[in-house]
Amino acid sequence: MILAVAVPFLNEREHLPDFLASLASQTRLPDRLLLVDDGSTDGSHDVAAGFAVEHEWARLLRRLPRPPERDRLATAKELEAFQWAVGQLDVAWDVVGKLDADLRLTPRTLETLLAELERDERLGLAGSYLQENGSRIRIGEGHVHGATKFFRRRCWEEIDPVPPILGWDTIDEFTARMRGWRTQSFAMPDGDPEHLRPRGTHDGLLRGYRRWGECSYSLGESPLHVALYTVRQMVTEQPRLAGGASYAAGYASAAVRRVPRAEPDVRASVRREQKQRIKARILRTP
Repeated sequence: MILAVAVPFLNEREHLPDFLASLASQTRLPDRLLLVDDGSTDGSHDVAAGFAVEHEWARLLRRLPRPPERDRLATAKELEAFQWAVGQLDVAWDVVGKLDADLRLTPRTLETLLAELERDERLGLAGSYLQENGSRIRIGEGHVHGATKFFRRRCWEEIDPVPPILGWDTIDEFTARMRGWRTQSFAMPDGDPEHLRPRGTHDGLLRGYRRWGECSYSLGESPLHVALYTVRQMVTEQPRLAGGASYAAGYASAAVRRVPRAEPDVRASVRREQKQRIKARILRTP
C-alpha cells in the first residue's frame, strides 16, 4: 500500500524538531510526506524546509498567512489545511495519514497502522493511542485522536468533505461508520506515541473544557450523555468542579449561540451509539 502523510502545522518551532526526528526514525517511512505550513511566523518553516531538503520523500507546502483568530480550533483550520494538502498529493496513494506536529512517534507507529489497514479491508480509519505525561489518554471505543488519523482511500472519498466545524475529528468517525467502515485506535508495540503539548493547554485548560462542551453540541450529543459526562469530569478529572462546570457551560453556550452542527443523520447516529453505550454500562452494573 502506498502511504501518504500530511502534517499541517502553525508555529510549532518548539516541538517540530522532535516530531520530525521521530518520523525519520520510523521502520516504515511514508512514500510521500507533505509538511504544510499554515502561516507560521516563529521559524517553523525553516525547520521544515531543512527536513524536506534532507529527505527526498518529503515536500514542504506553504499556505498564505491569515489574520489572527481568537480560536483557530473552533474554525477547523487544521482540517482545512489537511483537506487542501490531500488535493496536492502527487502519488497514487492507498492510505493518507494526518499527523500533528506536536507528537513524538514511537518507531513502529506507521508500520503498525499500515499493517492493520492491510489486514482488515473494512477498517476505514485507524490511529494510535497517545500518552501525555506517561499516561495513556482515555478515549471512547472507536474514537481516533485528531492528532493521528489514517484513512483508507475509499473511506476518505466516501466521507469527504468533512465539514470544517468544531468536532470534525469525531464527525469523520461517525460518518465513516454510517458508511459501513470500522474505526479503531491501536496500541503500538513499542509504546504509545507522546503528545508533547497536553490537551487544553494551548489557550488554557478551562477554555479547553468549554471547547469540548461546544464540540458535544456540534456533534448532537444527547443532554443525558452531556449530564453524565459532566458528572464524570467533576468526579474523576482535574480540575474537578471547575472542569465539569466549564464543559457544561460550553455545551449550553453553543446551544444558545446556535453554533454550526453536524448533519442530522450524523447527529442521529451519535445519539444512537451513545444510547447503546449507556444501556450497556447500566446492564454491566452489579
